[in-house]
Amino acid sequence: MSNQKIRLSFRITKYLLWPIIFAIAFLLFSSYVWSIDRDLGVIGFMVVLINLIIFFVMYFFGQRRIMKETMNISMQVSNIQKDHLIHFDLPHCILDGTGRIMWFNDALYDILEDPKLLDNNIHNYFSGISANQFPTYEESVDKIIDYKEKDYKVVFHKHQFDVNQSSLVNGLSDFYYYSLYFYDITNEHILMRVNEEQKAVIGYVYIDNYDEVLQSIEEVRRPLLIALIDRNLNKFVNSVNGVLRKMEKDKYFVFFQKKYMENLEENKFKILDDIREISIGNDLPVTISIGLGIHESDYTQSQDYSRIAIDLALGRGGDQAVIKNNDKFSFYGGKTRGVEKHTRVKARIKAYAFKELLTESDNVIIMGHRNQDLDSLGAAIGVFACARMLEKDVHIVINDVTTAVKALYDRVVESKNFPDDIFISGTKAIEQITENTAVIIVDVNRPSYVEYPELINYAKKLVVFDHHRVSAEYIKDPVLSYIEPYASSTSEMVTEILRYITEKVKLDPIEADALFAGISVDTKNFIIKTGVKTFEAAAFLRRNGADVIRVRKFFQNDMETYKARATAVKDSIIYRDNIAISVSPSDIGNPTLVAAQAADELLNIQGIKASFVLTMVNETIFISARSYDAINVQLIMERLGGGGHLSVAGAQLEGINIKDAIEKLKATIDEFLEKGEEE
Repeated sequence: MSNQKIRLSFRITKYLLWPIIFAIAFLLFSSYVWSIDRDLGVIGFMVVLINLIIFFVMYFFGQRRIMKETMNISMQVSNIQKDHLIHFDLPHCILDGTGRIMWFNDALYDILEDPKLLDNNIHNYFSGISANQFPTYEESVDKIIDYKEKDYKVVFHKHQFDVNQSSLVNGLSDFYYYSLYFYDITNEHILMRVNEEQKAVIGYVYIDNYDEVLQSIEEVRRPLLIALIDRNLNKFVNSVNGVLRKMEKDKYFVFFQKKYMENLEENKFKILDDIREISIGNDLPVTISIGLGIHESDYTQSQDYSRIAIDLALGRGGDQAVIKNNDKFSFYGGKTRGVEKHTRVKARIKAYAFKELLTESDNVIIMGHRNQDLDSLGAAIGVFACARMLEKDVHIVINDVTTAVKALYDRVVESKNFPDDIFISGTKAIEQITENTAVIIVDVNRPSYVEYPELINYAKKLVVFDHHRVSAEYIKDPVLSYIEPYASSTSEMVTEILRYITEKVKLDPIEADALFAGISVDTKNFIIKTGVKTFEAAAFLRRNGADVIRVRKFFQNDMETYKARATAVKDSIIYRDNIAISVSPSDIGNPTLVAAQAADELLNIQGIKASFVLTMVNETIFISARSYDAINVQLIMERLGGGGHLSVAGAQLEGINIKDAIEKLKATIDEFLEKGEEE
C-alpha cells in the first residue's frame, strides 16, 4: 500500500508541475517585454507572481485532498476485488508450503463448515491432498478427489512472493504459496458413469451338448426340455432388460446394457448353474457357453469381441462365460468336464479342410510344445504320416530332446523308413519357410509355449491341433484350428483325422506306436479322460500295427529317475487335509517328467484330491498339477499363468525361488477354494 501511494503521488506531482513550467516561460517573456516597455513588464511580472501563489496553494493543499480521494477510490476497487474473491462461487484457498490454510473464501467454507479452518492443514479435510503433491515449478497441476459424496477437480497454482517489496518474508529468497481451486465435477462424473453404463454388451449363448442331451431323453420330453432351456434364458435376459433372439436351434444372440454386468459378475453368471440343473429325465446335464464382447464405442467391434469370447469359451470346454472387454478377458464357470461328442461330422470336416490345405502347400513344418512329451511328439509324427501320404516334404521341429521322448526319438532316427532330416531345429525351419509353407502346431495353443515361438511370426498358413483348454493367450488367426478340450489327447484327434486323409490308411508301425503312446501318456494308460473315441482310436492304431509291448518301453525309467520320483512322493506335505504338495529333485535328466509322474503317483494315496509337484529348470519353476475332478486344477494353474485341463494342468513361474513359489501356490489354492470358479 505504501509503495502504491508513492507511485500515485509522483504521478500527481508530475501533472502539477506544468504551471511552474508555464510561469518560468511567462517570466522570461515578461523580462523581454520589460526591456521594451516597463509598464507592460510590470504587468507580466504580476501575472507570474499571482500564478505562482495559486500554484503553491493548490500544490500544498490540493494535492493531499486529490491523493485522499484517489486512494479512497483505489481502496474501494480493492475492497470490491477482495469481496468478489470472498463471495466468488468457486471454492478457493491459499496455502503455504506445508499445506497450512492462509486464506479461504466463503464457497470453500460452505463445503468444509469448520470455523477453525484458518491455519489448519488442508490434509486434515482432504486426505487426497498433501504438500508433496504441490507443483515444483510455477505451473498448474490438477487432481481428482471426492469429498462428502461429491467429486472435485482441484487445480494447484504455485506463486512466489515479491521479495524486494514484501516485508513478510524477512529476507528469505525462496518463499512460495499455493492457490487451490475446487471445481465440482460431480454431475460430469455422473454423466460419464451413465454413459459407461449405457454402453452395449453384445453376446452369444450356445448350448454345448444340444444333440447329446436330446438323445439321452425320451422323444416326447424333448420339446419340454427345449422349452425349459428357452424359459431360463429368457428369464436371465429379462433380468438385465436385454434382448434375446434365437438364431439356430442351439444358438442365441443377446444384447443388453453394461450397467448389468457388475451384478452378473457378482453372482458368477448363475444362469450357468440354472441351466445345468434342468432335469426331466435327461442322463446328461445341459450346459451352455456365453461369450460377451464390450468395446468403448464401436458396436461392430463389440460383436467381433463376442465372437472371440464364445470361441474361447467353447475352446475351453464350454459350460462357462467369457467376457472380452477391450484387451481384458474374464472367465466364469468351467466347473464340468467337456462332454464328448459322438458324432464324427466335425472331425471329418476338419480332416477334409486339412487335406485340402496340405495338398495346396509346397512343404510342411510340424511343431509341438517345449519340453516335449509323448503326446506332443506322437501327434507330430501322426501329422507327419498325413503329409507323407500326400507326398509332401515334411519336417518336425525339435530343439531339445527330453528324456520323456528320447526312446521314441531314437527309434525314429534309427529307422530306415524315415528321412534323415525328419527332425530339424527352429532356425533351420525358418530357412525352409516360404509363402506356401504349412506350419502345423500340435498339443499346444499358446504361442509362448511352442518349441520355437519365432517360427509363428514367419508362417503364413498356420494350423493348430490341440486338446487343451484355450486361455487368454492363444495363437491368433490360424488358417485352420481344431481344438477339442473333451478329447483325451492330441494324438487321439490326429488319429481320427488320419481316417479321412486317404481311403486306405497305411501307417508305419513306429507311427502307430507313437500315436498310441501319446494317447496312453495323457490318459494314464486309459484310466482318466477316456471316452468312446479314445478306445476307437486305440483300436484303429492296433489294427494298423501298434504294439502295446513296444509302447510300454517308451515309458521305462532309469533307476535315477525312479528314485527321484520316490523322493518327491516321500517328501510331500499335506495341505488343507486333502492336497499334496511336493518338490521334485532338479538334478536329473528330465525333472519336469519326474514332477508329472510324482503328481500322478500322489493321487494314488487315499484321501488326496489334488497334487502339485514343483521342480526348477534353468531358473524357471515348473508346476505339475493333478486331480480326480474334485478340484479344478486347471483354474488354479491359470491363476498362475498356466493352464491345461480340469484334472491335468501345469504352470511355469520365473524370477522366484522354490520356497516363495510354494507360498504363492498355497495362496492361489486358498483363493480358489474360497472364491470358487471365478478367475
